[in-house]
Amino acid sequence: MKKILLRSLVSFSLLLFVYSCGTNPITGRSQVSTVSNAEIFPQTFAAYDQVMQSSKLSTNQAQTEQIKRVGVRIQKAVEKALAEIGKSDAIEGYQWEYNLIEDNQLNAWCMPGGKVAFYTGILPVCKDDNGIAVVMGHEIAHAIANHGAERISQEMIRNGVGQLGAQVLSGQVSPQTNQVIMSVYGVGTNLGMLKYSRTHESEADEMGIIFMALAGYNPNEAPAFWERMSAVSSSGDTPEFFSTHPHSTTRIQDLNKLLAVADEVYKTKSIQPYLDYKKKK
Repeated sequence: MKKILLRSLVSFSLLLFVYSCGTNPITGRSQVSTVSNAEIFPQTFAAYDQVMQSSKLSTNQAQTEQIKRVGVRIQKAVEKALAEIGKSDAIEGYQWEYNLIEDNQLNAWCMPGGKVAFYTGILPVCKDDNGIAVVMGHEIAHAIANHGAERISQEMIRNGVGQLGAQVLSGQVSPQTNQVIMSVYGVGTNLGMLKYSRTHESEADEMGIIFMALAGYNPNEAPAFWERMSAVSSSGDTPEFFSTHPHSTTRIQDLNKLLAVADEVYKTKSIQPYLDYKKKK
């Protein structure tokens, strides 16, 4: 009996190790990962649909098409870059979608699997396609970097990792995990978005400026956009999109440091200059 129990514990430990190790496909950063995309995508896709059904979608055709155009352009550029470095499997199961919600919030978000939402309130700060590309690149970066799965994994661990064993062995998402996913995403509220850590936000900034450059959008617009956002936030309530992000001064400084490599990506339309830059760090 003791031997059987020991074997079971060893097997579970191995499963836990496998499911706890993930890697950002672009930066190579190690990540906590107790759930797979295959497990969470059905939940987050349903959550996205719920938010869309409960929100007022914009009837401004020109603005809606602008959001979709910029989103698809960055999406295609990222897909091409992933293919070139042999990481196309990183976006397996993604179902890209872009919607514009009629709301004064200065906000945008992307759920795991490529479900993006913009709010009309942020468009005046974006000003044009380049500004939208700053935000879109940042949000798509969250998805590509699997920040959603990492954040949910962190919450699962905080809520007791013991529930993982049954899920791994059954191949099904338990009600407990579903509850974690729904609570993390604020489903049932008007948010429908994750509260990412500052590590995630900084990483999304870095990847985002590279993604917009890959798609042919001027990376110099990134720090300029955040200067405009900083001016808005300093004049009143902190926008939701700004609340968990690094301090604006730090963010702008970090983006300015990336402009040289982002400009090389912009000129070559290749992610290689960024990969070379990461190797040197």
